[in-house]
Amino acid sequence: MTDSEATDTATIPEGYVRMPEGLGFGDRLQPLYRRVSERDLSLGFVVGPQHVNMMGICHGGALMTLADMAAASSLHLGRGKAAPAPTINLTFDFQSPGRLGRWLHTRADNLDVKRRFGFSSGVVLDGDTIVMRYSGSFYFPSQESGLSASREAIQVLLGDDAPF
Repeated sequence: MTDSEATDTATIPEGYVRMPEGLGFGDRLQPLYRRVSERDLSLGFVVGPQHVNMMGICHGGALMTLADMAAASSLHLGRGKAAPAPTINLTFDFQSPGRLGRWLHTRADNLDVKRRFGFSSGVVLDGDTIVMRYSGSFYFPSQESGLSASREAIQVLLGDDAPF
């Protein structure tokens, strides 16, 4: 099954737009889609051959990458600020397989933004079925830390519709 054949087997839900390349390691999830509103962000993809493991189901690494990107990006929206947010800790509970040709997407359930730290938890879904739960802690470094990510790089992830 080619990438385009996999995408054709599942419908991309309304409101999701294809993300451009330029996400670094996140490009491994392409074709990747996002839906952004003032207070909510969801990332998703159709499970294609490039996402599966030797058992023919979505590789845990692909699911974890999706969750990491969604959790950090949701915190950007929660903060109202595009700035680096390196992952401190991220935990996962795999609950059901992500099947080839199926649309998977994230939903952030809880966000807690502090001065220097952010906490995010949510799920990766196949329809109403939970594929994986995630929970993470992220650091908001000071400008003096030397960590940087350009506003443009974060805008690639969040899109032009981000409210900041």
